[in-house]
Amino acid sequence: MASEEASGSARRSRRESEGRARGQDKYSVLLPTYNERENLPLIVWLLVKSFSESGINYEIIIIDDGSPDGTRDIAEQLEKMYGSDKILLRPREKKLGLGTAYIHGMKHATGNYIIIMDADLSHHPKFIPEFIRKQKEGNFDIVSGTRYKGNGGVYGWDLKRKIISRGANFITQILLRPGASDLTGSFRLYRKEVLQKLIEKCVSKGYVFQMEMIVRARQLNYSIGEVPISFVDRVYGESKLGGNEIVSFLKGLLTLFATT
Repeated sequence: MASEEASGSARRSRRESEGRARGQDKYSVLLPTYNERENLPLIVWLLVKSFSESGINYEIIIIDDGSPDGTRDIAEQLEKMYGSDKILLRPREKKLGLGTAYIHGMKHATGNYIIIMDADLSHHPKFIPEFIRKQKEGNFDIVSGTRYKGNGGVYGWDLKRKIISRGANFITQILLRPGASDLTGSFRLYRKEVLQKLIEKCVSKGYVFQMEMIVRARQLNYSIGEVPISFVDRVYGESKLGGNEIVSFLKGLLTLFATT
């Protein structure tokens, strides 16, 4: 086990030094997955296409949480297809939460910037070059995709889901005044050290986690830029948002209001 960890550390150091030797920023995409067998090949293909066409140095880290639908098998095939220098499968045995998935992924990330996004095709990689341009223009610590500003929007949701999302965002804006227009979105670019610091500070789980990340960023005076995005509801698979998540969101919101 120790030799495997040492070997893995050596490979990470080598990939990191290769990226730095070219004097180029490197972007590590963290893709947590659970039952995304149909979506994973498509999102990876779109990511590779976007990065390759833009000349961006990248790696894609897939963190699968023991998906019973065979997502891990697909990820292994993608790793062989694109090469283990670009696609890194770093699975876990079971669902352990989004925050810990990011922590797990960052242990293996060699980029100086981290991109988080959903693997279900809700977030299109075509916006990533815009995130990068925005970050460089304002030297931002965080760039967040927003559905509620400029020409951003949501497609494929029914009226009920839109009302829930808008309502949650509206209440959050009133109570927390976070200085960002989309608190519950999960398509963002972070400086690696900023993401590490925020995760250390965050205590929430589930859908409240993304909201707390922005609230804590405001507390720590990190700068946040925004890029309007189009959010498209998943084509394959089932949404993981249910009644329990909504109740947890409200509890988490009140906790943040009381403690921040």
